[in-house]
Amino acid sequence: MPRFRAVPVSSPAAADLLEAYFAERRETFPSGKGSYRTASPVDSTFTPPAGAFLLVEDDAVDALACGGVRRIEPTPEGLVRYEVKHVFVRPEARGRGLGRLLMAELEEVAAGLGADLVVLDTNESLLAAGALYRSTGYAEVEPYNDNPNATTWFAKPVSPREVAR
Repeated sequence: MPRFRAVPVSSPAAADLLEAYFAERRETFPSGKGSYRTASPVDSTFTPPAGAFLLVEDDAVDALACGGVRRIEPTPEGLVRYEVKHVFVRPEARGRGLGRLLMAELEEVAAGLGADLVVLDTNESLLAAGALYRSTGYAEVEPYNDNPNATTWFAKPVSPREVAR
């Protein structure tokens, strides 16, 4: 049974998954789009109330997947936004629904931190990711950032919840 654990992005387990994620993106980034640009995340961006970084673990393998949410500027209408970043499932763990579970958990975390809206960007070459986002209620929106790796932007409203104390 997969479980979620919040960790600093600088933790060894998170750093290992992030390096695997960045390496895969560099290797598979569409050649006509230039090179994949990496921006290493920092702990303060993914620490409550600014955000959170989660690992998906099970009893057989320490860390199967990871992803985070971070607060970004509100919408012009004043909606509180959290952005999903660095969602990655190890290749050997794919096809088990972990991405869907992780996305739902990240949305819950963002809502608990006060989000009205969860946003993310992706590249059109990531077909499975785009299908996951669409199937879980994300709608395409106009670009909200200038990420050179992104070709598609998504948003999904969430209901803010009281942070458990």
